[in-house]
Amino acid sequence: MIGAGGWPFASLACLAAWQCSREYVGLLQASGMASGMEPPSKLTSSTVTLFCVALNVWTAASRGRGSTPLAVAAFCLMFMQLVDAHKPRFAQLASTVFGLIYCGYLPSFWLRLRMLDVPAINSQLLHSWPVSLGGLSHVTVGLVATLTTVACVVGADTGAYFTGRAFGRTRLHSISPKKTVEGAAGGLVASVAVALASWRFLGWPSGPAQAAGLGALVFVSSVAGDLIESVIKRDAGLKDASNLIPGHGGLLDRLDSYLFTGACVYFLITAVLPGFGV
Repeated sequence: MIGAGGWPFASLACLAAWQCSREYVGLLQASGMASGMEPPSKLTSSTVTLFCVALNVWTAASRGRGSTPLAVAAFCLMFMQLVDAHKPRFAQLASTVFGLIYCGYLPSFWLRLRMLDVPAINSQLLHSWPVSLGGLSHVTVGLVATLTTVACVVGADTGAYFTGRAFGRTRLHSISPKKTVEGAAGGLVASVAVALASWRFLGWPSGPAQAAGLGALVFVSSVAGDLIESVIKRDAGLKDASNLIPGHGGLLDRLDSYLFTGACVYFLITAVLPGFGV
């Protein structure tokens, strides 16, 4: 899907936005979260999901524009709750708008990242990508950046898991007792190592310092995403967002490390790295 880009990749983002938003609404309706507050109605819940998917469709169709639709969707959602809820509270408004951003707007940055159509990567490895796996006609910053970012998240999670199991002693944060400082250090090293490998073998970013900065940013944003979802589940009184994947929880549990990462890397490339890191 990443290799194909375009609407195939956008369809994947829309599917993720749909499922994650459903799981997020389920967390809002959990007994722990809804204590003392009226949970979102079916109409509000369905609207959150609809807007989350629509934001990704709009981003794909408009080639990366999504700020204005987000503001309009947030207004419509809050206005609907003012009319629909018996006694609307600020926490209700804030939680549903956060869900719109969390499960709809943030995933759309992966589409924007993939759309960075700067054909300046000279990578023999990617130019030889088999036609059966996507048929890359040209290699862009968006393609390499998306592949690298996903690989860095996987590296960060894997490095943190194995390092934490082997050497973990010091708790990283009270929100997630299983995360350790030692594991975080291993995750950071692994993420930076993956980014440096991208520089060495894929030709992007253009230097080792930029690659190390990218790897560090991906690590921090992935850990933050994981911890933020842990806060939501803790208040909801649930261990997992859903039971969609037996033994692994819901899709939101699998993608929490990716939600903020796409936006952070997109900002790094477009606003910090000179020449989009080429």
